Amino acid sequence: MHNKIRKQLFEQIDTDYQKFSSALIPTNENILGVRMPALRKLAKGIAKGDWRTYLQTAHDEYFEEVMLQGLVIGYVKADVEELLPYVAKFVPKIDNWSVCDSFCSGLKMTKQHKERVWSFLQPYVVSENEYELRFGIVMLLIYYTEPDYIDRVLGLLNRVQHEGYYVKMAVAWALSNCFVKLPDPTLRYLAGKNSLDVFTYNKALQKIIESTRVDQETKKVLRSMKRR
Repeated sequence: MHNKIRKQLFEQIDTDYQKFSSALIPTNENILGVRMPALRKLAKGIAKGDWRTYLQTAHDEYFEEVMLQGLVIGYVKADVEELLPYVAKFVPKIDNWSVCDSFCSGLKMTKQHKERVWSFLQPYVVSENEYELRFGIVMLLIYYTEPDYIDRVLGLLNRVQHEGYYVKMAVAWALSNCFVKLPDPTLRYLAGKNSLDVFTYNKALQKIIESTRVDQETKKVLRSMKRR
């Protein structure tokens, strides 16, 4: 199975895209240059077949091989209790923002199992590993920026203390997402005594100000809140 899938990946290589991706994505794996639509199509096919054997035997030599595993986990139709161990096994393979964010956006089973996945995420949102922590934060921003969770989400984001660039950017992104969806509690948090470092705080304000879903008057207030 592994050799057949690798052959399919090699058939989809786009050398121009390979150069573009290599410049954009910092990763320990080699980037072949296979575009996401091709990876998604391949992942959907695997998810309908013997996906368990695939995930147990898949190789990690190439960026696309790792990305493919994450996509397959997202497409699989199985019980949440069977899937979460596969998620846990995959997270340590994440070493870049692209695999992290694509993986998170694919885990749509979260929508049907909010509390179960919430409890599963707790070790990740306090992890000292940059990409484990980013995984936890991106999961929060995609699936939990809603009234029932907003206070808990803001509380968790406030406790993040990590110097990793991709963690800081994820927190800023999460806060901008919180603001767009639930401006009142998020503004109270940003204007109050939060524990955000200057870079993350200002980056969050910048992302909110750049949003087309925030009115000019609010943007004016946010500009005045910038830390020097």
